[in-house]
Amino acid sequence: MSALDLARWQFGITTVYHFLFVPVTIGTGFLVAGLQTAWVRTGDLRYLRATKFFGKLFLINFAMGVVTGIVQEFQFGMNWSNYSRFVGDIFGAPLAIEGLLAFFLESTFLGVWIFGWDRLPRKVHLASIWLAATGTVLSAYFILAANSFMQHPVGFTYNATTGRAELTSIVTLLTQKTAVTAFFHTITSAFLVAGSLFVGVSAWLVAKGRSLDVMRTTLKVGLVTTFAASILVFVSGDMQARVMVQQQPMKMAAAEALYETQANAPFSVFTIGTLDGSKKVFQIGVPDLLSIISTGKPTGTVEGVNNLQAAYEKKYGIGDYKPNIPVAYWSFRLMIGFGALAGLYALWALWATRRNRIPRSRWFLRGAVAMPFLPIAGMGIGWIFTEMARQPWVVFGLMRTADGVSPNVSAGEVLTSMLVLTALYAVLAVVEFGLMFKAVKIGPPEVVHIPENPGALSDAPLTFSY
Repeated sequence: MSALDLARWQFGITTVYHFLFVPVTIGTGFLVAGLQTAWVRTGDLRYLRATKFFGKLFLINFAMGVVTGIVQEFQFGMNWSNYSRFVGDIFGAPLAIEGLLAFFLESTFLGVWIFGWDRLPRKVHLASIWLAATGTVLSAYFILAANSFMQHPVGFTYNATTGRAELTSIVTLLTQKTAVTAFFHTITSAFLVAGSLFVGVSAWLVAKGRSLDVMRTTLKVGLVTTFAASILVFVSGDMQARVMVQQQPMKMAAAEALYETQANAPFSVFTIGTLDGSKKVFQIGVPDLLSIISTGKPTGTVEGVNNLQAAYEKKYGIGDYKPNIPVAYWSFRLMIGFGALAGLYALWALWATRRNRIPRSRWFLRGAVAMPFLPIAGMGIGWIFTEMARQPWVVFGLMRTADGVSPNVSAGEVLTSMLVLTALYAVLAVVEFGLMFKAVKIGPPEVVHIPENPGALSDAPLTFSY
């Protein structure tokens, strides 16, 4: 394998791995803040115990996200120096804002939240977790804005003297439709992930007969969050698909294995194509649905892979501008399928747990145990689709992926770093699951003492027993 192939594999492995923790952190942060708000407003100790319990899971994932995210920054300079040189003036701006503003906001107030339980007034302490959760969302926005430039470059000019793309409008970069729709879709998906985590953990403890008063409450919170988020995910996904058709029509054509431009285009349920990826052999589709998704009209025209390939050759020169169609096709369906399964399970479980019922069905528990993994798998596969279906471009229409790799880094050097990082991430995975399982097995803490005047000096601070 070449240095380019290995660099792509390394970035793909580390990115998908890092992204396992991102949606958990974003969604869980807000749900924990909501639980603590309920405690402050009602004084109900169920909410306090739930806050401490899920707050621990939130902190574990936040720490892992920070550790694994640092690696991403180094790869831009090490394996992708040509890319960094070409778009560093643009790509670096939102990432710098994310690091200097959003990350400092979330990390600072998360520290206040961790150490301020018996040192701050309740409402001040509550504000700290809301600010930390807000910081995670801001971080996501600036990172997505940077990635959106790779999907649809705007707000720049090309300097022929330096051979670099230079930023002309940070406002345009941050507010373009690609960034806004990607943010909406990502955040709603993060709540889908967090809600599913609440469902899986709570249902498992309910089945074990542990802390039923707390876990019934958090199970309901998780189910409602999952179902509501699943609806918003499909709404935001539809919005993002229409933007994608306008800006990256090849990506949608590959996702649907649509080889020839046509009106009344069907949505493919199952397609078999030729080995060279030039045409379909067999297809089962829903009539007109792809045209509706892409254009809003059943008679709308959707461009096909072969037609776009010919158009791109005229515009950009001779070359293969088709992504890996099987990867784009199946990743698109798996992304949608996993999200749909989570939403459908949540709907069924809401009915099964009405009036505080505890379902005894094996399928309920099996489904609940699988729940935390369904939407997070969908999000990971969704990122594979987003990046793989953009190929052969690292910046669409401006720089091909083959031109962005570091020219002086050998395949052996990339392979060595990839193997080391993969082994390290495997160890971190064992640590992550070990810590999560241990925390879940212990369950919510029992409240030993709550001071009457939190924030005042006291010899009897807020304490818990596990």
